[in-house]
Amino acid sequence: MKNGILLFPLITLLLACCHSPGDDAVVMTVNGTILSSEMGVTLSHEHVMVDWIGADSTGYHRWDRTEVVERVLPYFQEITGHGVQAFIDFTPAYLGRDPFILQELSQRTGLQIITNTGYYGAVENRFIPEYAYEESAEQLANRWIDEFENGIDGSELRPGFIKISVASNKPLSELHGKIVEAAAIAHLETGMTIASHTIGGRPAVEQVELLKSLGISPEAWIWTHAQSGSLETNLWAAREGAWISLDNVHHNPQLTAGEKGSIEWYAERITELKQAGHIEQILISHDAGWYSVGEPNGGDFRGYTDLFDYLIPELLNNGFTGEDVEQLFIKNPQRAFEIRLRTAGKGEIGGHDRDRGWRSGSSLEPIPGNDSPDISTSSGMHRDPF
Repeated sequence: MKNGILLFPLITLLLACCHSPGDDAVVMTVNGTILSSEMGVTLSHEHVMVDWIGADSTGYHRWDRTEVVERVLPYFQEITGHGVQAFIDFTPAYLGRDPFILQELSQRTGLQIITNTGYYGAVENRFIPEYAYEESAEQLANRWIDEFENGIDGSELRPGFIKISVASNKPLSELHGKIVEAAAIAHLETGMTIASHTIGGRPAVEQVELLKSLGISPEAWIWTHAQSGSLETNLWAAREGAWISLDNVHHNPQLTAGEKGSIEWYAERITELKQAGHIEQILISHDAGWYSVGEPNGGDFRGYTDLFDYLIPELLNNGFTGEDVEQLFIKNPQRAFEIRLRTAGKGEIGGHDRDRGWRSGSSLEPIPGNDSPDISTSSGMHRDPF
């Protein structure tokens, strides 16, 4: 039942009582660093814009910023009415990332917006720049580190996390393995979290194992589109310490209750993860938007409210409490996107200062893991490609 309006008092109450995971924890927004406790209710995986033309042709010349802002602004105003205070934009470089648009939307709505650095390897590497094939992992990482330290495209706007992607349901290719290694190097230098578009269990497990071998705790890694993997593989990754991001949540009346991708299906997967003791590692969002460059008026745009209108009511009907909702939509995003090193001992490139970065205090201890399970190759309900 659509009753998001009735949830607004609940969200307001949660904002009033939530606590920061650490008084000195910060995140990097398009307006600079803020305390993570200032994020409030957060949409942890969304998009403002996308440009499908490919890395060899995209660029700021392809869109009118004023037109994009005016098209997207009403959807941002709508979510502020639901109590949302932070918005994580997952559109990567060479696929329509524009931090200047994000900053204007932030200034006009008051939303805290976080953008990213990194490269997108899915969709047959269509959105990978040509130089990435020849450069080393260290050289790629240095590009991303430079954006964090000095700003994107000569501006003072800096990324707050690393967005990468790998091929669906396949072993990591040499190029994609290099991208994961570059993300590990950049994490060690900056403390930015790594969020990886990963369809299916096999590439998820391979990334976790590779990051551990490089000295990175899985707690620094978000399995984006984790709904594409089996429950067994989700639980394995969670035991390793990874973040389980269940995204592309939307109400589809054509699906029957409980069918994969339905609101009830998402509620059941979240419940199963909670019952296994992993509610503190779940991220939930719409993977929605977006203004499509080249289409009239940006094409069809899917808004960002189905979590409030459908999923949260379903969770509450299933016995979730207000504290659970606070954990899922306030506390977890705060901790997931903190600028903080999370290392797993000395690996091939590990052994860096565990306290280096933008937050004081030691990094998280890795959660002991078990042997890798049989790997699911289900495609899930992800709306390609990011």
